[in-house]
Amino acid sequence: MSAKDKECGHHSKGRRKLFRRIIAGILIFLLIVLITILIIWAVLRPSKPRFVLQETTVYGFNASVPNFLTSSFQVTVSSRNPNDRIGIYYDRLDIYATYRDQQITPRTALPPTYQGHKEVNVWSPFVYGNMVPISPDFSVALGSEQAAGSIFLTIKIDGRVRWKVGAFVSGRYHLYARCPAYITFGSKSNGYMVGDNVVKFQFVTRCSVSV
Repeated sequence: MSAKDKECGHHSKGRRKLFRRIIAGILIFLLIVLITILIIWAVLRPSKPRFVLQETTVYGFNASVPNFLTSSFQVTVSSRNPNDRIGIYYDRLDIYATYRDQQITPRTALPPTYQGHKEVNVWSPFVYGNMVPISPDFSVALGSEQAAGSIFLTIKIDGRVRWKVGAFVSGRYHLYARCPAYITFGSKSNGYMVGDNVVKFQFVTRCSVSV
């Protein structure tokens, strides 16, 4: 082997060694960043947002057609970020009403937003469904409960959230909120009229939240 070949082989080994050192350095740096983020995350321990159903305005509720329901509500829901140093991105939030776990209105999308430390956001969307099919058993129960003067509904919120800690933003997490709504009718109604056949109910009911 000539001296020139030996020199080329030496340079090739040197380049490979330098390349391995660069890769190892990058991996070590990324590992340090990841460990730092995990430590910060563990120390701060983000708390899930707190949702409250403040009021529900009933514009229409008609279960007179067997196996179908027409309903129209305006619900006011608030969310509070309880964290001191963590912000929350609400990338997607859908709100809808259910009766005995059966969805009775289509989903209504809430606008995406960012919620800073200790901040409160309030939404007042309309939630409605026209001639929504319901199971025969539920249709009978719904008619009976309405005739008796009270119906228990659940306002549900499904969405995607991200946490913001300083410059770090987490991946997306699935958020579920369940808000009980007790609607009364006729002489048993505890709401108050705000228009022709329009009744407002003030609840201030805390919702169950899971993330």
